[in-house]
Amino acid sequence: MAETVERAHEVMRTGGRLQHVALNVAKLVNMQTDKLLATDVIGSDLVGIDGMGIVLAARFLGIPVKERVPGIDLFHELLALCAARGFRPYLLGATTEIVQKAAKEAARKYPGLNFAGIRDGYFRLEQEPEIVADIGKSKADCLFIGMPTPRKERFLAEHRDRLGVPFIMGVGGSFDILAGHVKRAPRRMQAAGLEWLYRVYQEPLRMWWRYAKTNTLFVGMLFIAILRRRIAGSC
Repeated sequence: MAETVERAHEVMRTGGRLQHVALNVAKLVNMQTDKLLATDVIGSDLVGIDGMGIVLAARFLGIPVKERVPGIDLFHELLALCAARGFRPYLLGATTEIVQKAAKEAARKYPGLNFAGIRDGYFRLEQEPEIVADIGKSKADCLFIGMPTPRKERFLAEHRDRLGVPFIMGVGGSFDILAGHVKRAPRRMQAAGLEWLYRVYQEPLRMWWRYAKTNTLFVGMLFIAILRRRIAGSC
């Protein structure tokens, strides 16, 4: 977390471009069949591990991973940084009501926070040039996009070089949480990497099949990775 915040701080201070993407189990699984999504994620400048399942699997395979960096926590850390250092964020995504509530709560939580712009995420493909131009004119120091995968990854891959924003990051449903529209899991569940289970508890009809499918496929991916390592080690 500290390294990621420092990288973001440096690029906002000096200029350039740093695109961050938060990688969770569902996104990693979908990347296996959605090649465009895979290209967009791999083409990002900085990939943070958001899913505890990926952290545990990586460590099991001997890949050193220091810690999980949840996108929602990074979002809050960067909002605090913006308030402290005078950087101006741009919020793009969710409904008009949700994004405005999120901005209001962020301003209350982090006094001194000044937004470069606020815009909902319900726009058509032909409106994208207008959105990109508005973001560019805002002279924002960072851009947080609260849209679903793979739409936000595709938007950033298409337009990141024309946005003129030093730090850009997709934050998924973070606006809904910040606005109080969705509750976050208790801290113990967060620490244990069980936020996905809390989401199932909150929205069982919508979420249970998604997590059942992606988690099962992820276990299969891990099994194949272990098998390949054993075969390679025996050769």
